Amino acid sequence: MPTKIRSAVPEDAELVDTLVRELADHQDEGQYVTVTVDRWRELLADDAVTVLLAEHEGEPAGYVSAVRRIHLWTGREVLGLDDLYVRERFRGAGIGELLMLELARAAALTHRLTITWGMRTSNEGAQRFYARLGATLNTKVLAAWPYDAYVQRL
Repeated sequence: MPTKIRSAVPEDAELVDTLVRELADHQDEGQYVTVTVDRWRELLADDAVTVLLAEHEGEPAGYVSAVRRIHLWTGREVLGLDDLYVRERFRGAGIGELLMLELARAAALTHRLTITWGMRTSNEGAQRFYARLGATLNTKVLAAWPYDAYVQRL
């Protein structure tokens, strides 16, 4: 049975939650995942949220997630890739590329959206993978202003 890519639906909330937590734990950032299964059900029903699941021989193998947002300079939407994750035992089988190509198909059907994302500069394997897909790799500093930090300034 080949690898199948499909859109996640609200009934997949527990599986998506499991995969997201696996990725966060893999990156030693599991403590930052606070989303709940109930919230995933809501997110998976939101048209702006895309989560594609890969199943290899009927077993969950990975996912890609993205959110549509407006790019104010162009007035057009972009698709902000949030995560691409393939479970370790499925790596090297082309599943990451299949997920990215299916995400690209979805973007192409929706007004030729640009897909954007970030990654750690130390993640050279990801950089090689994305470059092979034809992605442009730009260096940029990603800033985050957490609620606890900015609320103290108010």
